[in-house]
Amino acid sequence: RGHLTEKTDVYAFGVVALELISGRKNSDVKLEDERKYLLEWAWNLHEKRQEVELIDDELSEFNMKEVKRIIGIALLCTQSSFSLRPPMSKVVAMLSGDLEVSDVSSKPGYLSDWSFDDTSRSSFSVTGTSTSYSTSFVTPKESDFKPMLGVKINEGR
Repeated sequence: RGHLTEKTDVYAFGVVALELISGRKNSDVKLEDERKYLLEWAWNLHEKRQEVELIDDELSEFNMKEVKRIIGIALLCTQSSFSLRPPMSKVVAMLSGDLEVSDVSSKPGYLSDWSFDDTSRSSFSVTGTSTSYSTSFVTPKESDFKPMLGVKINEGR
């Protein structure tokens, strides 16, 4: 089994930082494909040097240099490989301006990188007096079980 590490917390910090800057959740299936997954969208904007499009329209006053710094730090924190993520002490130093933000050279890691072969779907709904709930389940074939998360977590060791 995989174990959570401090590098998992670094990754989570990066995701939360991007959520704060963008004013949106990590994923939103209601959005167009290129914006569905926050990390993927942020990376694509970073590659085009259009990070400003990531900023929440509700933010009225902000320092562009600081926002770009936070986006760069967030992308460093969400790297696929644990070894490429900075320790939180360096993240704090970069946030405070005591340390220069390193260039991000590879895509962040996100769950949409992994593929799942859905072989069957089932769902059920429960309707209460004032609220309706719906849940869907994906049932993979027995042969599709692979230790994906454990492999990712063990990269940091």
